[in-house]
Amino acid sequence: MKIAFFDSGIGGLTVLHQAMKILPNEDYLFYADTAHVPYGEKPKEMVKKYVLEAADFLAAQDIKALVVACNTATSIAIEDLRKIYSFPILGIEPAVKPAIQQSEKKRKKVLVLATRLTLKEEKYHHLVECIDKYDIVDGLPLPGLVTLAEQYNFHEDQVVPYLKEQLMPFDLNQYGTVVLGCTHFPFFKDSVKKLFPDETDIIDGSIGTANNLKRILRERGQIGGGTGAITFYQSSVEVKDPETLGHYHEALDRLDALNK
Repeated sequence: MKIAFFDSGIGGLTVLHQAMKILPNEDYLFYADTAHVPYGEKPKEMVKKYVLEAADFLAAQDIKALVVACNTATSIAIEDLRKIYSFPILGIEPAVKPAIQQSEKKRKKVLVLATRLTLKEEKYHHLVECIDKYDIVDGLPLPGLVTLAEQYNFHEDQVVPYLKEQLMPFDLNQYGTVVLGCTHFPFFKDSVKKLFPDETDIIDGSIGTANNLKRILRERGQIGGGTGAITFYQSSVEVKDPETLGHYHEALDRLDALNK
């Protein structure tokens, strides 16, 4: 049985990459809903429809767990999915809690970079309201990073000017922690890091999600049995084209390089 990872595009590879490091003896299915990417700028009900359709397809693939490796999809549809399916369903959300803990120690603020839809959702606002006692969390939507990632465009000469323009209203010295609150954004961690002071932490939620996946599979006695193979799908169609497969593996190689 495989572990399925779902995202609107390639962003979910950042979560899959973490899972592969701690669960190497699994087989994986990665589903990118490229027919409908990006999610972050679309109406909520439309996104929920796409997520439910994708989950229905994945549920038929004999999977033992589903990781919704998309912050926007998690915020909109995770509770609905858990009511429908009996296998474990894990989501990902902006790592606001550890960010606040780290920044409070530094007496600094937190900046959450995410999609517009994630930052508007009640799930995100409830999360922040519960733990942001001193009103230190700011948010900034960066839809352009999703577009660049989907184009496999990680070139600093194009990424950094976009980031500088979007961050212009902010005093970057105020922030002790930056949260990469969209799974596409860790691809640009090096560019984000260059714009903030050296002591600013740049974090995301992928490690926590991967660790939670391992814990759940261990509790269910379902760890192992695979070889680390990955089957890729784009909106319910298996990817067999060598060029497209090459892009996915190049993206995973980039994550290897960024995490050394």
